[in-house]
Amino acid sequence: MEENKNTTINKPRSKRSIWKDLKNAIWGTEADYTKVSLKKAIFLLAVPMILELVMESAFAVVDIYFVGKLGPSAVATVGLTETYLFLLYSIAMGLSMAVTAIIARRIGEKKKEDAGVSAVQSIFIGLLASLPFAVGGIFFARELLTLMGGDQWSLEHGYRYTQWMLGGNAVIMLLFVINAIFRGAGDAAIAMRILWISNGINMILDPLLIFGWGPVPAMGIEGAAIATNIGRGIGVLSQLWLLFKGGKHIRVKLSQLYWNAGMMRNILRTSLGGIGQMIVAMTSWIFLVRILADVGSEAVAGSTIAMRIMMFTLMPAWGLSNAAATLVGQNLGAGNPERAESAVWKIGFYNMIFLVVVSVIYFFFNQPLMSLFTDDPRVIAIGGEWLRILSYSYFVYGWWMVSVQAFNGAGDTKTPTLINLVFFWFIQIPLSYLLAITLGWEHSGVFWSVFISETAVGLFTLWLFKKGKWKTVKV
Repeated sequence: MEENKNTTINKPRSKRSIWKDLKNAIWGTEADYTKVSLKKAIFLLAVPMILELVMESAFAVVDIYFVGKLGPSAVATVGLTETYLFLLYSIAMGLSMAVTAIIARRIGEKKKEDAGVSAVQSIFIGLLASLPFAVGGIFFARELLTLMGGDQWSLEHGYRYTQWMLGGNAVIMLLFVINAIFRGAGDAAIAMRILWISNGINMILDPLLIFGWGPVPAMGIEGAAIATNIGRGIGVLSQLWLLFKGGKHIRVKLSQLYWNAGMMRNILRTSLGGIGQMIVAMTSWIFLVRILADVGSEAVAGSTIAMRIMMFTLMPAWGLSNAAATLVGQNLGAGNPERAESAVWKIGFYNMIFLVVVSVIYFFFNQPLMSLFTDDPRVIAIGGEWLRILSYSYFVYGWWMVSVQAFNGAGDTKTPTLINLVFFWFIQIPLSYLLAITLGWEHSGVFWSVFISETAVGLFTLWLFKKGKWKTVKV
């Protein structure tokens, strides 16, 4: 009887605890992630990181939806401009990996003053890295579009989009870098809210500036770029205000606004591996698309749609993986490598369970998923085949994502770069060509080579992680 009474009392308390944790995850908490239970730490970090990435993917869909109303040349201009932005993203994301690792390590070491100085230096680096893109975009937009084969409409009208996007790229760079600062510190809720604010404003301004309304003139494709710059610019201003006001875990002081060459070198050295990871991944995809182009336009279309579906469904998994990077960095800084390792195994298990569910959906509903985006039977069949093949490897892919972020969170960005170089450039690309072109498997050859190489890289990375050398990395 007494046992039943206690059970009755504890049930609502447990529910209240879950809702309290959810509220803290969304609004932020001062919890010490090196001391609270691992399950709670993972929950508090993963929820905002997942919501942050979901919003980012939603923005990408909405943005291209409105630009698509302007015609194929407008969409092509966006695509051509993004080829240059991809390089920017590679630098921004690589730098962000280093920033998250270093800030997390300083927070774990309880060196908040050093964390603030490191944050300032990373912002300086981000601004410097954005300058060449800004100069190229403002003064050479037409030439850049010509280089990528832009049509007459792009060169006469679309170049203004390129000018705005590349000319104002500093807001993109800073959005990445400052959110990496917040994530590394454990203020993932702030990073989430910033992206919701900036992308929410962008979604509202997109149709208003593209098509016009009332006294607001229709600006066409230029309006899309202006909307993006305004939304992200407001996001950056909000970031800076919160950074100086102070989040739950990090605050920058005016006295820390100075140039520190030593810290800059440390950030740059650590970021080189992250940038390398992104460039290897980006260029390997370009090579795969080139091979698929030799097969035919339907193969490219099918794989492109399948990739969009895959990226959208992977957002929760990436959110969990980002939580692993923060927990590894902070716990290593606190001198607790065993807790850091335990966090990775727990998150890896959660990631595997989630992706196994996704795999089942891919296996049984691949063609219905494809048919949401196209009614071409051939494109549906090709994309559906890739989703089905992907479903065979996702349980390993989940572990790969988390173990890679564990290396990055520890500050060892070099190891994942070398792994990617071997498995993607030296195995995946040649194997794709061999199976697709030489042996005549066509698109199926590319899909199976991706399955083989990414399953192998997942198992190998997990094996390296288990060896534990990442625990000794100094940043």
